[in-house]
Amino acid sequence: MEKRTGVVTDARCLAHDMGRHHPETPKRLQVLMEMLASGDASSLGLAMLEGRRATAEEVKRVHTEPYFRRIMATEGRTVMLDMDTTACPKSFETAMLAAGCTLRAVEAVMAQEVTNAFALVRPPGHHAEPDRAMGFCIFNNVAIAARHAREALGVKRVAILDFDVHHGNGTQRAFWDDPSVLYVSTHQYPYYPGTGAANDVGEGPGRGFTVNIPLAAGHGDQEYDAIYGGLVTRVVEQYQPELILVSAGFDIFASDPLGGMDVTAEGFGRIAAHTRAMADRLCQGRLVMVLEGGYSLPGLRDGVFACLAAMRTNVTPRLVGDLEDLPLGDALRHLAFYRQFWRV
Repeated sequence: MEKRTGVVTDARCLAHDMGRHHPETPKRLQVLMEMLASGDASSLGLAMLEGRRATAEEVKRVHTEPYFRRIMATEGRTVMLDMDTTACPKSFETAMLAAGCTLRAVEAVMAQEVTNAFALVRPPGHHAEPDRAMGFCIFNNVAIAARHAREALGVKRVAILDFDVHHGNGTQRAFWDDPSVLYVSTHQYPYYPGTGAANDVGEGPGRGFTVNIPLAAGHGDQEYDAIYGGLVTRVVEQYQPELILVSAGFDIFASDPLGGMDVTAEGFGRIAAHTRAMADRLCQGRLVMVLEGGYSLPGLRDGVFACLAAMRTNVTPRLVGDLEDLPLGDALRHLAFYRQFWRV
């Protein structure tokens, strides 16, 4: 099958608005919609897929009934959910659309409508825990997608990779004791929300299937290339997922106002190329990226474009050698720890 990259988005997600000065602004999605309409994006031959709204049952595979009812009750109102997350009158609807568009991307990939896909949605999701909103997030889009793949589409093993500058505490919590979902996160540490130490590894049958790679500020293209092309690739290859989901946070961009990393648009393309190569080798190309953070509008636009270009191409990224010889940055300090669970 010719490699085709799908994009799922919905202009109605612009209606979620937490205030004029809030960094998670509708402009984040607007700049991406403008990019998709540009000549440069048209040259990629992307397949534009129609999104959908999630059902209550799909959302409640991750979120508790009382929490879902609390968010549903915000419809038509403005309600403070946590110190930096507010529901406006249309936030419930946009959160249902964000989750549903993510599910649509997974369904399209699993049905081979497209090889891989990117869900460009907001509000983001990876901080949302089963019973609480947090960090600009209302429903955990990627966790809902993983559960949908497992429970509705027959996928046995899902890998979730998260390169947002902030640790995805909500995703980690959702699969803390679940070996059917591998969660791998690179994130600035210590930083909001304070979780994601290397020794956070899950518990019970899920022990070892949470892999946290905490990094000090200042890591850039070289380190992320080595981490995703070396350490992360080796863990995922051993796990043998049938689907790869990516929490794609563009706040690791060099000048993002909420981050301290040094990644360029080229660096985002390298990360995406490594994840695409993993999917091509391991699970018939089944890769879905899902928008999380990213608060520099130029960084968000250029980073997403670079990822889409890398997802569309058949170019194989550079293979890596011994991990001890790679510029892994802070990840090098934790290799002995990771080797308790993985051959890396």
